[in-house]
Amino acid sequence: MQNPCRALLAATATTLLCAAAYGQSSFPGFTAGNLVLSRSVYTGDATTVIAGQALPPVCPSTAACGTGVASNNGTYPSTSTTNNVWNNDAVDGSFGITSPIYLDQITPTGTLVNTLAVPGSLVSTSFSSKSELALNLSADGTAITFMGYVAPPNTVDVSNANTPEVYDPTNPSGGSYFRAVIQVGANGAIEITKTNAYSGNNGRAAILSNGFYYMVGNANNGAATPANVVASAGVQIATPGQAATTTPQEIGNFSITQITNPATGQPYAADKAGKDNNFRGLTIFNNTLYVTKGSGSNGIDTVYQVGAAGTLPSLGSAATTPITILPGFPVTLAKSATAASDYPFGIWFANATTLYVADEGDGTAADAAGSTTAGLQKWIVTNGAWQLAYVLQNGLNLGQSYTIANYPSSISPATDGLRNITGKVNVDGTVTIWAVTSTVSANGDPGADPNMLVSITDTLANTTAASAASEKFTVLMTATAGEVFRGIAFAPTAGSTPMSNAPSIVSAASWSTPTIAPGELAVAFGQNLAPGTPDEIFGPLPTTYYGNSVFIADSTNKTWPALLNFVSPDQVTFTVPSGVATGAATVNVVSSNGTQTASNIQIAAVAPALFTLNGSQLATAETITVAANGTQTYGTSYQATTGAELAASPINVSSGQVYLVLYGTGLDAATAANTTVTINGVSATVLYAGIQNLFAGLDQVNVLLPSSLAGKGTVEVQLTSNGVAANPVQVVIM
Repeated sequence: MQNPCRALLAATATTLLCAAAYGQSSFPGFTAGNLVLSRSVYTGDATTVIAGQALPPVCPSTAACGTGVASNNGTYPSTSTTNNVWNNDAVDGSFGITSPIYLDQITPTGTLVNTLAVPGSLVSTSFSSKSELALNLSADGTAITFMGYVAPPNTVDVSNANTPEVYDPTNPSGGSYFRAVIQVGANGAIEITKTNAYSGNNGRAAILSNGFYYMVGNANNGAATPANVVASAGVQIATPGQAATTTPQEIGNFSITQITNPATGQPYAADKAGKDNNFRGLTIFNNTLYVTKGSGSNGIDTVYQVGAAGTLPSLGSAATTPITILPGFPVTLAKSATAASDYPFGIWFANATTLYVADEGDGTAADAAGSTTAGLQKWIVTNGAWQLAYVLQNGLNLGQSYTIANYPSSISPATDGLRNITGKVNVDGTVTIWAVTSTVSANGDPGADPNMLVSITDTLANTTAASAASEKFTVLMTATAGEVFRGIAFAPTAGSTPMSNAPSIVSAASWSTPTIAPGELAVAFGQNLAPGTPDEIFGPLPTTYYGNSVFIADSTNKTWPALLNFVSPDQVTFTVPSGVATGAATVNVVSSNGTQTASNIQIAAVAPALFTLNGSQLATAETITVAANGTQTYGTSYQATTGAELAASPINVSSGQVYLVLYGTGLDAATAANTTVTINGVSATVLYAGIQNLFAGLDQVNVLLPSSLAGKGTVEVQLTSNGVAANPVQVVIM
C-alpha cells in the first residue's frame, strides 16, 4: 500500500511548528497588599461546536451515551443571535469548553494594575464550570496556586473527562486530560504539576504548605464506581513536580455513615462511593486544613476539618487522616436540602473563633431573592461549638437581574450568593472580605454568566444581625459578556529565592500522554524559553538554533542533545533522541535567557499519541479506498468548514476496502504485531505501525476499516501499542 503523506504531512508539520499564541513579553510581578483575581474569557466560535455534531464528542463503546447532538453551535450568546452554545448542556450533561486563564492584579478597591495571561499551551479552565479557579496564597505567602486542565482552549467536554492514568470505561466523556496544580510566584514565574486526581470531574482548589499541594475536587462521571476513580476524589495530596504517572493519593474519606440518623438512631446508609467527598473550598488556618462541600445530591453540605488540629497530613498519614464536620455546622443530608439549607463554598478565618463562609445559594432563580442563608455567613465559637451569628446580604441584591452589554436580556443574570472569598483583619477592629458572586439565570448553564467581584467590611466584634445592619456590599468589578470571575486572593510576596519558570513537557500529538518515548516529537511549553521567534528551521534539524538547545539527562545519568524542530518564547519543539534510556529523566531547555528545567519526565519504550485537528478530538487521518478493480482513491477524515476550523468528513466503508491512515508519534518501537486498534469497540486489522520516514518524529498506523461499521456515525478509535493506550480519537463513518 502506498504511503499517503502528501498534503496531510504539510498540515501536520505546520501545526507542530507554529508558535503558541498565549504568552506575553514581560510581567513586572505582583505587589504585596494587592489582590489577584482569576478570570477566564471564552474564545470559541461557531466552528468550536457545530450544530448536529454528536455530543459527547468522543464516547467509548463501553459507555452509555445516547444519540444526543449539538443543538447550538459554539457561538457565545449575544444580542445579535439566538444561538447559545451553553444550551447544549440540555443534551450533554458533561458539556463544557476549555478557555484561557488570566490573573488580574488589582488594588483592594478594584483598580486594575496589570494582568498575567497564563499561556494556553500550559493549562486552561472549563469556561462554564463555576467551581474552578479558586486562588489560594501559600502558607509562606510566596506563591498562589490554583487548578486547571492540561488541555488547549476550545476543547470540548474536558471537565468531565478521565485523567490519563485513571480511566473509567463507563464515562461518556471518553477523553483523558491531566488536572494540574499551577503555582505562580511573585515574579510571575509559573510551574505546572500534573495530577491524575479528579478523574471524571474537576479539581477546584489547591494550596501549598509544608512542601505539598493540598487539593479538593470531585470525581466519577461514569455509571460504575471503580476503586481507583473513587480514590481520585475528595481531598488529595501531591508533591510539586511529581511525575505525570503518579497515582492519586486521597487524604481521608468522609462518609455519611459516620453520622447518626436522628430518625433511627443508626448511622446513615452509605451513598454512592466517593460522592460524599465532593469538596470545593479549602483553607489552612493554624496549620489545620479545612474544606467545604456545597453541591451534589450525596453527602452533607457543610464545613469539615481534615486531620487533627495543628497538624497537616503528609503522604504517610494521608490514607488514615480523619475528616470530620466542625462542631455546630449542619449535618443534614444533601438529598434533603431545601432553599433554606446551606451551600458553603469559600471559607476564611478572621481568628480562631470567627469564621466567614461564602454561601452560593441553591441555584434556583425563584429562591434567590428570598434566601436567608446565601451570601456571607459569619460563624463564631460559643461554648466550644460553632454558631451562625448572622448572614451578610445587604448590597448583593439577591435575585435581582442586572444588565450586561451585548448579553441577551432574556438570560440576564442575578446574584444568587457568593463563591470564593479572601479577607484581612484591619487595625481598627474590622475585617474586609472580598468575594466572587454566583449567578442564576435562564442561560443553558448559569456558570457561564458574567458575575461580579464585591467587598464588605464587617466589625469583628459584632455578633448579631442588628449590630451589622448597616454593613453593605460594594460592587468593585463586573465581568463583561464572554468573561467570568472565579477566584480571589492576596498577591504573593517574593521569597529569598525568586521562583523559576519550569517548562511543561508533553507529546506534540497529545498533551494527555503521561510518558514520552525515544524518537518522539515532544514540546516544551512555558514562558521565556527563547528571546524571540526566529525563522522556521529548514534542512537538517540542528541541536542548537537561535541560541536554544534542549538536553535530556536520562535514568543512566547520560545527557543527550535533542534535535530542534521549532523555537519560540513559549514553545520549543524537539525530537527525543533514539538512544535515551527509559525511566525518569530531566529535560533542560537552554537559551540566552537561562536554563529552565523539568524533572520527573518519564521515558517509556513506546508512548503512542495520535494527532487531532480540533477540540472534539477529530483524528488527523487519511483514507485509501481500494475498489474491486484495484483503483485507489485517497481522502481525508476531515474537511474544511466555513470558519477556520476543520470538521469530520464522513468515511464511506461500503464502496470497497477502506484503509484508515492514522498519524502520531511515540511509535518508533511499534510494529503491526504489537499494535491493536478498536473502532467503536470493533477490532480492526493493523497492517503497519511505526516510523513514517518523511518527517522526523512522525509515525503512522495503517488500519483496515471493518465494513460492519457502516452507518455508525461518530465513533471512537482506540489504539494500543505494546500494551500502552494512546489518546482516543474520533472519525465519522457513514
